[in-house]
Amino acid sequence: MFSLTEVASLNDIQPTYRILKPWWDVFMDYIGVIMLMLAIFSGTMQLSKDQVACLPILEESTNPKEAQNLPECSTSLLTTAPTPAPTKDLPDSVAHELLNTQSTPLKGEGMKSQPEPRGRKTNLDYQQYIFVNQMCYHDALPWYNKYFPYLALIHTIMLMVSSNFWFKYPKTSSKIEHFVSILGRCFESPWTTKALSETACEDSEENKQRFTSGAVYKKHVSSEDSSQSTPLMETPTVQFPTEKLIAEAPSLTTLDKKDGEQAKALFEKVRKFRAHIEDSDFIYKLYVAQTAIKALKIILILSYTSTFAAHISFCHICHPKIESLTGYDRFICTHNMAFMLRKLLFTFMAMICLYGLVCLYTLYWLFRRPLKEYSFEKVREESSFSDIPDVKNDFAFLLHMVDQYDQLYSKRFGVFLSEVSENKLREISLNHEWTFEKLRQHVTSNAQDEQELHLFMLSGLPNAVFDLTDLEVLKLELIPEVRISAKVSQMTNLRELHLYNCPAKVEQSAFTFLRDHLRCLHIKFTDVAEIPTWIYLLRSLKELNLIGNLNSEHNKMIGLESLRDLRHLRTLYLKSNLNKIPTNLTELSPHLVKLVIHNDGTKLLVLNSLKKMTSLVDLDLQNCDLERIPHAIFSLANLQELDLKNNNIRTIEEIISFQHLRRLVCLKLWYNKINAIPPSIGLVKSLESLIICHNKLETLPPALFHLPKLRHIDLSNNSISSIPVEVGHLHNLQHFAITGNKVEVLPNQLFKCSKLKVLLVGHNSITSIPESIGQLVQLSQLELKGNCLDCLPFQLGQCHLLRKNLLFVEDHLFDTLPLEVKESISSD
Repeated sequence: MFSLTEVASLNDIQPTYRILKPWWDVFMDYIGVIMLMLAIFSGTMQLSKDQVACLPILEESTNPKEAQNLPECSTSLLTTAPTPAPTKDLPDSVAHELLNTQSTPLKGEGMKSQPEPRGRKTNLDYQQYIFVNQMCYHDALPWYNKYFPYLALIHTIMLMVSSNFWFKYPKTSSKIEHFVSILGRCFESPWTTKALSETACEDSEENKQRFTSGAVYKKHVSSEDSSQSTPLMETPTVQFPTEKLIAEAPSLTTLDKKDGEQAKALFEKVRKFRAHIEDSDFIYKLYVAQTAIKALKIILILSYTSTFAAHISFCHICHPKIESLTGYDRFICTHNMAFMLRKLLFTFMAMICLYGLVCLYTLYWLFRRPLKEYSFEKVREESSFSDIPDVKNDFAFLLHMVDQYDQLYSKRFGVFLSEVSENKLREISLNHEWTFEKLRQHVTSNAQDEQELHLFMLSGLPNAVFDLTDLEVLKLELIPEVRISAKVSQMTNLRELHLYNCPAKVEQSAFTFLRDHLRCLHIKFTDVAEIPTWIYLLRSLKELNLIGNLNSEHNKMIGLESLRDLRHLRTLYLKSNLNKIPTNLTELSPHLVKLVIHNDGTKLLVLNSLKKMTSLVDLDLQNCDLERIPHAIFSLANLQELDLKNNNIRTIEEIISFQHLRRLVCLKLWYNKINAIPPSIGLVKSLESLIICHNKLETLPPALFHLPKLRHIDLSNNSISSIPVEVGHLHNLQHFAITGNKVEVLPNQLFKCSKLKVLLVGHNSITSIPESIGQLVQLSQLELKGNCLDCLPFQLGQCHLLRKNLLFVEDHLFDTLPLEVKESISSD
């Protein structure tokens, strides 16, 4: 047949799944093993010993004494009188047959006469009885007596399969396997032990401080506030939460790099698994369904088993209909397994009842409280990880099942659901990797010769940064959480801070230091809510750069009303997609000197707020899709520099109004679509620099060269074909650029500008360079490349400040110069 081990394997699960087997499932598994043993034992007994023994029913007996030696159930068959046979020990059917037999008239002359067999006489008496036994086994024996072991085996196997179906079903087994794998790794992770140990140390230290030196520290907050809330400043509208001041606990063994990487990988796996499994409650429904199915099976088994149990008897009457072969049409048969079968059946029923009671308890447990919600409230109370979130659906159900095995698993698992725990791990790993020596190697000198450190895409801010006391510029980019501690006060030279997509939190003492020392702050963000609130209280701040989404829907959320506290703010840089200038900016008008608005091409429609910003000296409106020069600009009497780069300006007729801006010295209209400069440009007498490159200019008005203070002109990348001779009137001209045009001739008057230092005329159609170029004794940079020149005048040797590194010309043209000129230009 098959062994018990082979069938019992149906009840086996992976050893790692034992944590999802509550006591009732384990108990039902053991009951199932007992039922399986009963089924196999009864089946084995039936196959080896199950049989019936049959005797013909005699109609009368001549010797009553012989009846004393016959079985009790057949003595009545041999009585001589029609007295009813004793039937109290026989089944009703057998007794009924016996009574009918006794009432039948006897054949022959009397009790002493033996009836002659009516069938054929043969010598096969033994074979005939074997045949009769086989016939009666199949005809007279009730079907339940013959098939009980097989039914018990089938029912037991079905119950076993039902108990473990949720472990085997593909849609659930993959999730369960993943959950058990992650749970086991979380339980054994060194980080779990370290995190819980640190919590215990903090709690013991806190209790010690409470009883021994409670008067020393007056400010406490929960770890949740200290880890999640953004500290704000002490102002009438914004308040800092007080800090949790705890004496340093004894440092535990540092987590090695390998364990740290494994723990970080576990955090990521837990995060993804939670997002995947919390979307569904299929595992919970399947477990409820399989439990309900088992309960229904129990009811079905008990209902028909109890009915057939009464039909199991030792004696049976058989009518094999083989009278022609044996001479008898009725036989009385005994079933040798009847008593054993009855005992096994009642034992099986007792096990089924016990199994059913456990099923009912399981259903009660499933519905007595919501198992699709799981709260870590107890874990939050016992540990410092007060941010562990509650979970739901299948994730919650699996944790409830684990709690029935050992609640320590859920507690340790909760460590990997806490952002505070993850941040602590990142901090430890980060500080282990980014030591003071490594950070020192990344410090560079920028263009302003300042000590600068740029940290990109780290998990946090290394503590060793605060030991770089000579650092002046700190740039932090794409760091998910920046926590500025009180140690920043050591960085006495820090003046500039860049936070590019870095949510930053500062402690109270750290803010006090930044408030008094920080001069320049750059903030880059995706959403306006990411702007740290504390930046509006940095009273020593002189420059603020905000780069991010500040469209009209969010203007009121910028918090610029708090800028009134930035008394020393001089420069405000907004790179965004504004369609109007926020009216709150006017509150900065008394002290704001420079305003830069760099749009992403969004049309800036409303600029009336500019009229009130009368203190502006420098105004940049770049990439704002302006078509004309805004009239609000003409009210800025103190304006000195105006930059309208990369707009859509086609005409500048309004330039006549610039004559009222008597302090305007620099005008930048580059990267537009301007096709002409009006003669009224000559009225802007204060103008010293004009940058109008990358436009569509074709001619230059003579009035442009009657500006006495003009020192810098950039007309590059236009379509200008000639340079007016009036250029010679610019006696203060120092920089003249007309690269990328269509100029063919350089007028001699240009070389009367004796102060000219930079001359850029490359990529034109110039065929020769006048010899008068030697009059430019201060010339230090010259570009001639991309023209139609055949040679260079030797008078270039008279430009004593010109050196080859700033002489941009083809090599073959440079070789046309005399040797002494080449040596003079090539010398240092």
